[in-house]
Amino acid sequence: MYPLVRAFMLTLLLLSPTGLRADDKTDCSWPMFRGGPLQTGVAHSSIPNKPTVKWSHTVKDAAFTTAAAIDAHSVFVGDDSGTLYAFDRSNGIVRWKINVGDSVPISSTPTIIDGVVYFGDEAGVLRALDVRDGSERWTFKTEGAIVSGVNHVDHRLVFGSYDGSLYCLDQPTGKLLWKFQTDDKIHGTPAIIKDQILMAGCDSKMHVVDLAKGAELSHIPLGSVSGSSAAVAGSMAFIGTYGNEVIGIDWHKSEVAWRFSDPHRQFPFVASAALTDRLVIIGGRDKHIHAIDQKSGEEVWSFNAKGRVEGSAVIAGNIAIVGTQRGVLFGIDTNTGKEAWHFEAGDSITASPAVACQCIVIGTDDGVLYCLESKPGGA
Repeated sequence: MYPLVRAFMLTLLLLSPTGLRADDKTDCSWPMFRGGPLQTGVAHSSIPNKPTVKWSHTVKDAAFTTAAAIDAHSVFVGDDSGTLYAFDRSNGIVRWKINVGDSVPISSTPTIIDGVVYFGDEAGVLRALDVRDGSERWTFKTEGAIVSGVNHVDHRLVFGSYDGSLYCLDQPTGKLLWKFQTDDKIHGTPAIIKDQILMAGCDSKMHVVDLAKGAELSHIPLGSVSGSSAAVAGSMAFIGTYGNEVIGIDWHKSEVAWRFSDPHRQFPFVASAALTDRLVIIGGRDKHIHAIDQKSGEEVWSFNAKGRVEGSAVIAGNIAIVGTQRGVLFGIDTNTGKEAWHFEAGDSITASPAVACQCIVIGTDDGVLYCLESKPGGA
């Protein structure tokens, strides 16, 4: 029986709490936007059930509008004044910081790989810095703003630019391996599944691109611009659009499987989706958070957040964590669509949460970065 038990335990380790294959490595790792290459927004850490502030850091005349990345020691996040911070994860003390230029916003979520943090800025520069002290390894210049996060596999870095190109660089050196040109800006972070890249943009298409050569394998018309990142589960990809839709795409067949649009409130979906084993969970500018059946595209529940949702939800266990423009961070039970808890941040939340090490890290538009943990007596 022992080999069978061992195989069963290995299978459990490879699955997330929601039944999805793990997108990140440990419960103390949130290494990139949406947590991992499939862009599913699934965390592998337990979370506080009565959140309170463990630590916070305030910057003057700046905003935290993008998600953080977390490793065992540090929290990395940029602000819209052009400063990238490395905070001590345990107490919020600034370990180091660098400024990439006055009035050059950092709108991309950092990515941590093997002791190096990678991030782009709105001047179009991608930087590779040592996580220990912020010393520069290399830089790479594009012809447009970089708000896309960096995805990676097999020493290849993949990201988009507002110059309309999808770039692939050699991770150690920053050397260009290839670039794929689209017809408009690329805002979202590309997803990677095996040897293929899934990426949508302002050209109103979902592109499937070969990772090795940068050649387009197929594309699927979306009918509208998308600024979101595709969340991938097997042969399906899920993405929101400015055309007031969430779209389920069978990318193996290069066709749209379903389209969801709220019949009562027609507003864009600028956030990226988070996935449970059966649901697509996404917030919209309609002030609601929607749970959509992955197979049918039918709405299972919706939650009235009473504020626009720009940031992307994160799933931790059976809780969806998402912030709103009215400054409230919600924890929503994914089974029922009911509020489990909320945290009043005090100002608008445009950023997406990052979850690791039993903490939630979230920034606000008035320049406060919070690390939330449990109240005494909480989980």
